[in-house]
Amino acid sequence: MKDKIQSRRAFLKKMALTGSVATLAASPWLNAFAQPSTAGQRPSDRVRLAIIGTGSRGKQLLRFLLELKESNNLEIAALCDVYPPHLQEVNKMCKENALTPTLYNNYEALLAKEKLDGVIIATPLHQHAHIAIDCMQAGIHVFCEKSMARTMDTTKAMYDAHQSTGRILQIGHQRLFNPVYLEGMQRIHKGKLGQLGQLRAYWHRNNDWRRPVPDNTVEMERFINWRLYKEYSAGLLTELMSHQIQVSNWALQKTPVSVTGTGSIVFWKDGREVNDNVALIYSYNDGTQFIYDSMTSNKKYGLEEQIMGHKGTIEFETNRYYTETPPPAPGILQLLNDMESGFFGKVMVGGASWVPETAVKYNGEPIIENTDFYDSALQLEAFAKYIREGKAPEALTREGYNASIWTLLGEVAIETGEKLTLPEKYRI
Repeated sequence: MKDKIQSRRAFLKKMALTGSVATLAASPWLNAFAQPSTAGQRPSDRVRLAIIGTGSRGKQLLRFLLELKESNNLEIAALCDVYPPHLQEVNKMCKENALTPTLYNNYEALLAKEKLDGVIIATPLHQHAHIAIDCMQAGIHVFCEKSMARTMDTTKAMYDAHQSTGRILQIGHQRLFNPVYLEGMQRIHKGKLGQLGQLRAYWHRNNDWRRPVPDNTVEMERFINWRLYKEYSAGLLTELMSHQIQVSNWALQKTPVSVTGTGSIVFWKDGREVNDNVALIYSYNDGTQFIYDSMTSNKKYGLEEQIMGHKGTIEFETNRYYTETPPPAPGILQLLNDMESGFFGKVMVGGASWVPETAVKYNGEPIIENTDFYDSALQLEAFAKYIREGKAPEALTREGYNASIWTLLGEVAIETGEKLTLPEKYRI
């Protein structure tokens, strides 16, 4: 893993040093990789971190921190979770790496006793806002997993706390540090795709998103399967689409002006409250549309973001770039040659035997050659760099905020059946 992180870091450093002014304006966080690491090995240079929320995502982030701790002089000072099994699992991971962080079962005690530089929040969505706000008000920098918060009001409250305290608020949109996306966005912003006309994205799975519950109580069911209940989550929207509306906003370098959508529960009729399929259309001020759908009962098409311009298309998840003028297929070349040589006396044009307007069978080319990387590790490394500098590019926070607020407005559009615009009080 360490070698992969190093190679991706080198890629980001090269892009930061050689990228155009437009690229750096669109992705100013790349500057974190333009200079050599500021991580000295003295105790005074050490960045002390805690993880609040040690479930599946918190454990994954801990794995990355364990890989980064020596090269970035990080100390994993404390771990916090209200669920003892989760806390025991991450404590075991730390012991296997000769670490002994202090364990807490509530974050208030952690904040009262620990002197921290930063916290990583990976709790269920509905707990993000109050924890993040308390941490920033305590003078601690925050890395919080997406989406920012469960409601538009608490999302705005998080942003306001970031503004008033001056503490870093970095949201876990790892694609912002993904070399495929950075290279692809550079092409988009330089006009390589031409005039963008439409953006599409989808995220399809075939599972019920339900996790086993250790007992049959309602309380434990809702605690473990919080993603299925509206009090805690907007389901497919906050857990998946929030990533992809961020990509759309990033590609267009703007936010939508309206959203309309629909959703329902058509397959998993098991007591869940969140939709198992959704479809939304986000409109931008130049007429461009971002069209989105997600479902949990068919996985054939997986996930993708498709950015389509009059000169070409980028599909980020599969690392492909397609020009609108691909080289002719060999069969067409032969047909043209036969026509020129008089092989055919008459050729029927316009029927299905010619070139119907179906999807072009053209495999494109990779955006970058090597995609063996860990973008989540790179964003954590950037977080440590920002802590040492005392600030982070505001564009990072704005990307997270706008993705979260428009995701939640999409939920309201589905519930009301109306085409909605963003109320002025949520604009930043």
